[in-house]
Amino acid sequence: MNKQFTEIDLLKPILQLKNGLIIWVTKKITFLKNLDHIYPRYFRIFLPLLCAVTPVAVLLVYIAFLPAIQEGGNIFLTSHHPVIIKDSADNENVDAMVARQKNIGKLQRALNKLTPSSSYLLINTSENKFQLYSGKKLIREGICSTGSYTMLVSGENKKWIFKTPKGIFRIRDKKTSPVWKKPDWAFVEEGLPIPPPNHDSRFEYGTLGDYALSLGDGYMIHGTLYQRFLGLPVTHGCVRLGDDDLEKVYHTLSIGSKVYIF
Repeated sequence: MNKQFTEIDLLKPILQLKNGLIIWVTKKITFLKNLDHIYPRYFRIFLPLLCAVTPVAVLLVYIAFLPAIQEGGNIFLTSHHPVIIKDSADNENVDAMVARQKNIGKLQRALNKLTPSSSYLLINTSENKFQLYSGKKLIREGICSTGSYTMLVSGENKKWIFKTPKGIFRIRDKKTSPVWKKPDWAFVEEGLPIPPPNHDSRFEYGTLGDYALSLGDGYMIHGTLYQRFLGLPVTHGCVRLGDDDLEKVYHTLSIGSKVYIF
C-alpha cells in the first residue's frame, strides 16, 4: 500500500536539506577563516559568494517540491525529481462511478423509448391501485378492484378462475351506459340454469356504471355498484373503478391507448 504523506512530511526533506546546507556553509566559513590569516584575498572572495548561493539553493529545492505540496497526493522521492502519483483506490472509485453513470444513462434512454408519449394506464393487481399517465406526467391515481383468484366449478367439465390477465393491452372499444351481457358463469354462480346465448335474461343494465373500456376477450375497465369494495380483489377478472376515476380514465384514453396490467 502506498504511504500517505502530509504537508509536514513533504517539508521535512526540504528542512533537512536546508539545515545541511547551513552546516556545510558554516564549516566552509570556519575553514576560510582559518585560511584568512594565510590567504586573506581568498576569504574576501568566497565568503560573499557562499552567502549568496545558500538562500538561492534552498529556494530552488522548495520550488522543486512545491507541486507535490499543492497536489496533496502521494509522493515518491527519487534521486532527481519528485513524482506525483494519484491514489489507486481513488482512481478505482472514480472509474466505478463513471461506469454506474453510464449504465444509468443507458437504462434511462431505454425507459424513455418504452414510455408512450400519449396517455396510458397502469394497473397494479397486487395492491389494487391504478395510475393514469400522459407521457411522463401522472394525471390521476387511486384504488381499483381486480380479480379475486377464486375458482368456480360446474359439474365435471366446466370451471372458471376469476383472475385479471397481466400484460400489455390496448383499448379496443369505448362505451357509455354499457350493458352487461352476462356470461355462463354468472348464472352458475347464482345457481340458475344457463339460458340461450341471446336470451333477455343475459342483458343487465346499470351494473357496469356509466362507462366501459374493452380490453378484449370479455375483459373490461368499468364502474361498479359496490363502491365499498374498491381496493379489494373481488372481481371476476375485469378492472373496476370508482365513478369519478372511471370518468377521468374514459375521457383521457382513446381507442388504441395502452393499458399495462401487472
